[in-house]
Amino acid sequence: MTPLRLGLLAWPVGRPADVAAYAARLDNFVAEAAGRADLLLLPEYACVELGAGLSGGPADEAAELRAMVAAAPAVLEAMRAVARRHTVWLQPGTLPMAAGDGRILNRAPLIAPDGSLAFQDKMMMTRFEAERWGIAPGAGPQVFETPWGLLGLSVCYDSEFPKHVRAQVEAGAWLILVPTCTDTMHGFNRIRFACQARALENQCFVAVAPTVGEAPWSAALDTNRGFAGVFGPVDRGFPEDGMLARGALDAPGWVFCILDPARLATVRREGAVLNHRDWPSGPVEPPRPARFG
Repeated sequence: MTPLRLGLLAWPVGRPADVAAYAARLDNFVAEAAGRADLLLLPEYACVELGAGLSGGPADEAAELRAMVAAAPAVLEAMRAVARRHTVWLQPGTLPMAAGDGRILNRAPLIAPDGSLAFQDKMMMTRFEAERWGIAPGAGPQVFETPWGLLGLSVCYDSEFPKHVRAQVEAGAWLILVPTCTDTMHGFNRIRFACQARALENQCFVAVAPTVGEAPWSAALDTNRGFAGVFGPVDRGFPEDGMLARGALDAPGWVFCILDPARLATVRREGAVLNHRDWPSGPVEPPRPARFG
């Protein structure tokens, strides 16, 4: 299998006035990386920077969300056009979209160079999404066919739950893409440590791309913390901390990493430990009280 040239963007939140302005920003970022990477990962809710401009008033969470849901079809078409123009595989982050039953979902498209796409929905909602935005849980984990084999997507908070990623790995995914948006270092570190754990326990690659920067004009994206990074197994043939690539904290820009699935096959066969193989295959018995003698 051919190694994958992966690009991850720490997206600096901007203030586009309309979909065309957002599309121009997206196109500029993708143009910077298109010659250096085959697949590009952007953060969760990066396009929601549009909400303030589209809602046309002072920062208001509900108004921004309504504006984004209404604009979602046009935003998605802009994303597809950029992937086609630069002939790249593009994971452009996530966007809130209306479901047919009236719910609003947080959806992550993976777009092929010809503009075709498939979605991974976010399953687990943060308190902000559930209590203040009313975003509903979406469909369960999927895997995506690509020229580099099967990949998975685990949107932000979903990566903190081992079974979501494990289901994708057991279905054949060797790389998990994690678009994320966090407003504190507590939040980002939960994602970071979770992704490191998912890479360790599954002996796979996990890539993270965050929103970064201050945006006081946006109710939803006012503060954004994190760094772009790629994690791998913590074992022979890999860095001692499992960190394969990373950007500076809160610094916008691209991080690039070449990922070879053959390295995973080797560590799963010859590692000092065999986490991928040793994952419990059946239900774990509930703990019983220990008896002291």
